[in-house]
Amino acid sequence: MTEAAQLSSISSALTELTGRLTAIAETLTGTEREDVAVALFEVERSLLTGSRRLDGVLRSLG
Repeated sequence: MTEAAQLSSISSALTELTGRLTAIAETLTGTEREDVAVALFEVERSLLTGSRRLDGVLRSLG
């Protein structure tokens, strides 16, 4: 498997995991565990930033 193919697979997995994390954070929003939801949304932002950077790398690989 080429580097581009591997990175594309990682990008897809990252997108899926980010969605799952977001769903958990949304479930916790407005509950007594709002603190965990806030922390998870911070993680989500970091993952989205990383995903955009990874997409840029993939574009540069052609």
